[in-house]
Amino acid sequence: MIKTRKDLKQFIQADSKTRSGSNMLIKWVTRSDDYLPSLLVKCLRKYEYYLNRKRNIYNLFPYIWYWWNFRRLRVKTGIMLFPNTIGEGLNLVHPGFRRIAVFSHIGKNCTILPNVLIGRKNPGEKADVFIGDNCYISTGVTILGPVTIGNNVTIAAGAVVTKDVPDNCIVGGVPAKILKYKK
Repeated sequence: MIKTRKDLKQFIQADSKTRSGSNMLIKWVTRSDDYLPSLLVKCLRKYEYYLNRKRNIYNLFPYIWYWWNFRRLRVKTGIMLFPNTIGEGLNLVHPGFRRIAVFSHIGKNCTILPNVLIGRKNPGEKADVFIGDNCYISTGVTILGPVTIGNNVTIAAGAVVTKDVPDNCIVGGVPAKILKYKK
């Protein structure tokens, strides 16, 4: 959770390290594919900072600005994220649909490709989704909670995860099952 300027700087640096070519001006001039997702993540971090701070007259305007800009970028990119759900080092490789529910908790240094849905199995059910550190979630993955995914997990394209996944493995299939353990 981002509460201080030091935390904000740490999160933004970790997010930019996971992406190739972190210079936003060059991404904008060259119309890079990951310019808008990078902008969204940076705006998300600043919005989280102002959201978690005690609001007073001095930080009310920045809070409103980043809230509005974050909502605008979510619609523009088709990436539905929520504040305080994702750890530092988030990497959204390409623009495209992603729906990461408000009840999910994603660890550090995770990569999420397009067409990923994190939701719940049954409406009205408590469905916390915990995803560990250093996870790679490939294209077309559906994760239906309640579920816990361990650290260093790779989820293959098109997988549907409905059960807990241990650390250090590769999962795939419908429903997802362990294909291989990493060393």
